[in-house]
Amino acid sequence: MGPGGPGGRLPGGTGRSYSGGKGRRPQPKWGRIAMVAGGVLLVLALVGGITAYGYVSGLDDDLKRSNAFTEITSDRPDKAVEGAFNILLVGTDSRDPDAKMDQAGKWRADTLILMHVPEDHQSAQLISIPRDLWVNIPTENNAPCSSSSRAKINAAFAFGGVPRAIRTVECMTDVRIDHVMTIDFGGFKEVTDALGGVDLKVEQDTTSIHKPFRKFTKGMMHMNGAQALDWIRQRKQFPRGDFARMQHQQDFLKALLDKAASSGTLTNPVKLNDFLSSVTKAVTVDETFSLKDMALQFRSLRGENLTFLTSPNKGSDTIDGQSVVVSDREKALALYKAVANDKMDEWMAANPTKKK
Repeated sequence: MGPGGPGGRLPGGTGRSYSGGKGRRPQPKWGRIAMVAGGVLLVLALVGGITAYGYVSGLDDDLKRSNAFTEITSDRPDKAVEGAFNILLVGTDSRDPDAKMDQAGKWRADTLILMHVPEDHQSAQLISIPRDLWVNIPTENNAPCSSSSRAKINAAFAFGGVPRAIRTVECMTDVRIDHVMTIDFGGFKEVTDALGGVDLKVEQDTTSIHKPFRKFTKGMMHMNGAQALDWIRQRKQFPRGDFARMQHQQDFLKALLDKAASSGTLTNPVKLNDFLSSVTKAVTVDETFSLKDMALQFRSLRGENLTFLTSPNKGSDTIDGQSVVVSDREKALALYKAVANDKMDEWMAANPTKKK
């Protein structure tokens, strides 16, 4: 029997576009940068696809790399569909202004996003996994899924770094992870500034809860990197709490991607170099990740081709004295089966978008 009980898996989470959660019950503090890592990856690939191939090849050499998969060599899910691939996006909170100073060692509380790219490479689905999701974490980076202990999924990083996170997600979903990308919480600030900022919709007049207590005015607002970072952190001022913050993160990703595609960044060598330099400094990828390949595969991808989801859940609960997110196992199993078999079009047709 696998770590999720009968059937072997225990996925989880709730979402904006497709949601399996109940009502609007408060969610734990997670997903601080939910769509940022995905945005950086997509924009990096998009710009690479439009610029000189040799230059992109040079950027491959500049990317920081980690041996995220070397310790995971057995009992991995099979690759079901050639051409389709899955990337685990990891966002670190090392500059989180809400982190307590006496808990500096815990600032690596991470956001996880499973990004699925179908075989035709014409779209992408990004599935946020709540950091407080209650799951089975394998006892070793290369341990079988049945050898595990229960904890919040972000504990996987403390137990075994990115390799343990990959192993946990694979055991949880039965989806094979092909690549991994990590990005620092504050890394997209410079990326946004390199694009000249982005235009984001503000649904209500809002004052930030973080210094310097910025004012956000209802309507379309142009934001630089620091403002955008501050805006997508806000949640307590909104009736929908974390659901509102998730929507802001999704809106930011679309704006970032479309700005890179439509602005003069692509045709201005100075702007382009500044932008790409900020991206490559912000991310770390696995040893086999190829920006050249991503540039070709994502060359036609735009914001309207992205679908944002969150792993289905039943909301929060208290287990072993901890506030956790509980999976909606049946719905999550169906979602991840669709990812593994590259059947997301069918899954999305059966689970139509919920408008907010």
